[in-house]
Amino acid sequence: MTGGPGSNGVPHTSSGEELDPQVRDPEVLAWMDEHLPEIRRSVYGQRLLYQSLGLAFVVGLAAQIAGYLLRPSPPAEPLGLVADLLYALGWSLWTGVVVAVFVQVIPEVKRRQIKPWLDAYEATRREKARAGGDQASGDDQAPRAR
Repeated sequence: MTGGPGSNGVPHTSSGEELDPQVRDPEVLAWMDEHLPEIRRSVYGQRLLYQSLGLAFVVGLAAQIAGYLLRPSPPAEPLGLVADLLYALGWSLWTGVVVAVFVQVIPEVKRRQIKPWLDAYEATRREKARAGGDQASGDDQAPRAR
């Protein structure tokens, strides 16, 4: 072990030499500076999840419909198998998206809606506690034993 940069398994990146050459292009840097908030929302937000779910839903419905339409009345071996597989894939994709929406997306949206209210309520309680100081109102405490 030499103790130099990158000796502990972490690459040294302070100089920017390891970056992709396109990232160092002034035009790319200017474009990124202009669109940085949107890029951050896209990367750190839920946009990628929503786009993936939407795409899976559409592809699933299309695959199920295609499988349904390819099903011949008398099942021919290769075409019948492909139609059944396509139908099953489509069914599982779009129903999986519906389950993910009910299990992940809707609760997360509700959590984001309720969190500011809860934070404001807690801030109000803290401010009341500070304003009240050591004075205790009769409503807030249990009766004391003598």
